[in-house]
Amino acid sequence: MNAGAAGAAAPPLAILCGAGAFPLEVAADARKGGRDPFLVGVVGSSDAAIEAYPHVWVRIGEVGKLFAALEGRGVKEMAMVGAIARPEFADLRLDWGAVRRAAELAQLFRRGDNGLLVGLAAIFEREGVRIVGAHEIAPRLVAPSGALGPRAPGAGDEEDIAFGARLLGALSEFDAGQCAVVASGRVLAIEAAEGTDAMLARVADMRASGRLKRREPGGVLVKAPKRGQDLRLDMPAIGPATVAGAARAGLRGLALAAGAVLMVDRERCVREADAAGLFIAGFSA
Repeated sequence: MNAGAAGAAAPPLAILCGAGAFPLEVAADARKGGRDPFLVGVVGSSDAAIEAYPHVWVRIGEVGKLFAALEGRGVKEMAMVGAIARPEFADLRLDWGAVRRAAELAQLFRRGDNGLLVGLAAIFEREGVRIVGAHEIAPRLVAPSGALGPRAPGAGDEEDIAFGARLLGALSEFDAGQCAVVASGRVLAIEAAEGTDAMLARVADMRASGRLKRREPGGVLVKAPKRGQDLRLDMPAIGPATVAGAARAGLRGLALAAGAVLMVDRERCVREADAAGLFIAGFSA
């Protein structure tokens, strides 16, 4: 909502920042929309550039410090943006706010990634902080349907995209991966805890070592959320690094679930994909 149109300042918005520039793009859009972004940096994950905005740094486990900072700013809404490396519960350095919730947190850390995020969101909302999605703040970042640049998937690519979408849907109940690489109906890789970039590096290594015999580009990266996934908490995303990884892996293109995958620096992604001979296209999940 535009602050001027409402006749009063829009409420502040906290952004819990994962790695990379993605949280900064969301913060910029929030400010354009009249919000006052307050960035929460996670030590060891967030980019130091978040200090261009009002901010606080916390370590994973400093729950009390985080809630105190949000309360001090009058924050009632927060977005969780970007990837944060998941620690082991035993490795957390708990402050008093976390110690008070230690039994609940220990139970949450026994869940898969989606279960952990849902549980953490419930804790925030119980404390009066509503969780909002990055796509609600910066809808321009959401992948649209169809080809995003001058290149489009061919008939064989479309078959691989449909195959990959079915594969990811079938894996959803296991809370595993949001991404796979498929070539001519063959599964080359499935994303696990290592993340998309590392998965693409595996495919590149297989191609370089000759385990993938075809020399010409082949295969499509298919990215989509898990079925029933709360997109406020963990909406899949790609950026220029994903495009570069797909090029090194010798793929033909990237297929993104339209309306359900975020693109960081979209113009650069499309430009660099075209230069590498790759397509980027949104598909109906």
